Amino acid sequence: MNWLSPTSILLAAILAVYWQAAFPMLRSVLGAQPDLLPGLMVYAALRSRIQTMVLLSFVGGLGQDALSANPLGISVLPLFALGLAIYAKRDLIVKDQLFAQSVLGLAVSFLNPILCLLLLLSLGKHPLLGWGTLWQIAIMTIVGSIVTPIWFELFRWLEGALGPSHTTESSFRPDREIRRGRA
Repeated sequence: MNWLSPTSILLAAILAVYWQAAFPMLRSVLGAQPDLLPGLMVYAALRSRIQTMVLLSFVGGLGQDALSANPLGISVLPLFALGLAIYAKRDLIVKDQLFAQSVLGLAVSFLNPILCLLLLLSLGKHPLLGWGTLWQIAIMTIVGSIVTPIWFELFRWLEGALGPSHTTESSFRPDREIRRGRA
């Protein structure tokens, strides 16, 4: 693991938070703001070190809270807890399969807003809850399931384009003479 992977993950988190706040077109079409950070957390929990995952939860959570109506820091703990749960079992998870990535993205995208709501309610805040909340959570879950494999492909492409090239050296030389039989 080199410096490129953690840097690109944190840069992607900043860009994802900015995109969510700066371009509300998808929010107006769907009636809910899709969240890109849970899918990125799935990628970070499966492919990077724990330090990168912790930084992602802080940078992404604080950035998202700074640009939303949430109290500052409320999104950090759910992102971290979900990432840590995946990180603890990452040896058992099939990382390269599209289905596994989608299911993990679906689960994390569903649990993240629920945990945020529970934290808000336990702090004595009164968020607007109703039937629209179910619609918003459903949209966030579906979009999170779709976006998670896209994160994996994006970082695979980025690692191939910017990472060091891997050359395999063979012990066979084409100019080598092979003698067979008795000498």
